[in-house]
Amino acid sequence: MAKEVSEEAPVQQTGKDYVDPPPSPLFTLEELKLWSFYRALIAEFIATLLFLYIGVATVIGHVKLNNADLCDGVGILGIAWAFGGMIFILVYCTAGISGGHINPAVTLGLFLARKLSLVRAVAYMVAQCLGAICGVGLVKAFMKSFYNRLGGGANFVQPGYNKGTALGAEIVGTFVLVYTVFSATDPKRSARDSHVPVLAPLPIGFAVFMVHLATIPITGTGINPARSFGAAVIYNNGKIWDDQWIFWVGPFVGALAATIYHQFILRAAAIKALGSFRSNTNN
Repeated sequence: MAKEVSEEAPVQQTGKDYVDPPPSPLFTLEELKLWSFYRALIAEFIATLLFLYIGVATVIGHVKLNNADLCDGVGILGIAWAFGGMIFILVYCTAGISGGHINPAVTLGLFLARKLSLVRAVAYMVAQCLGAICGVGLVKAFMKSFYNRLGGGANFVQPGYNKGTALGAEIVGTFVLVYTVFSATDPKRSARDSHVPVLAPLPIGFAVFMVHLATIPITGTGINPARSFGAAVIYNNGKIWDDQWIFWVGPFVGALAATIYHQFILRAAAIKALGSFRSNTNN
C-alpha cells in the first residue's frame, strides 16, 4: 500500500517578526479625494472638542469650588485625571479612524517620522485647533458667570516661575508624551510583547496624567498647542497671549526631540538607512 507524502513548501524567514509600515509620501493631494481623509478630520475635530470641554470644565469647576468654601475641589490630582482619562478614552475611540492624535505636537512628531503626509498633518492641526476653540467655547457658554472671572482654564506662566523654566517644562513634558506615543504604537514592541495585553491608549493617557501632575504648578500644563490656543482664543487676555509662544515652541521642540530619540537612536533609522545605501552602491 503506497503512502502519499505531501511536502510543504519551506517557509521563508524574514529575519524579524514584525513589519514596519512604508513611509508616507511627503506631499500628496490624492488624499483629498478620499472620504476617509475627511472622516479623520471630523474625528480629530470632535475628539479635541470633547477633550477641551471636559478638561477646561474640570479646571473651572475646581477653581469655583476652591474659591467658594476654601476646599481644594478636585485638586491637581483630579485635573490631571480629567485630562489623562479623556486622552485614554478619545485615543481608544479614534485611533482606528484618524490615529487619535488630538494634539498638534503628536501630529508633528508622527509627520517627522513619516507616518503621515504634510497635507494630512496640516489638516489635522487645523481641525484640532478649531475643535479646541469650540470645546472651550462650550465651557464658556455653560459656565458663563464663572468662566472669565476664574481664568478661563488658560495656560500661562504661573507666579514664581520665569518663561525659561516654563519653556523647559513644556519641552520635557511633551517629550514624555510623544516618546510614549511612539513606544506604544511601535510595531516592533507590539510583536515582541504580544503576550502582554496592553492597549496603546492606556500608556498614552497615563503619560498625560503624569505630566500634568508635574507641570500644572508651572504652566497649568500645555503639552498640546491646540489646548493652549483654544483657551487663549476664548479667554482672550493679554497675559495669556504674551505667554502663548511658549505653548507652541515648547511642545514642538519636545516632539522633535522625542522623534529623533525614538526613530534615530532607539530604532536606529539613520544606521539602517546608511546600511541600505551602502548595500545599493555595492550592487
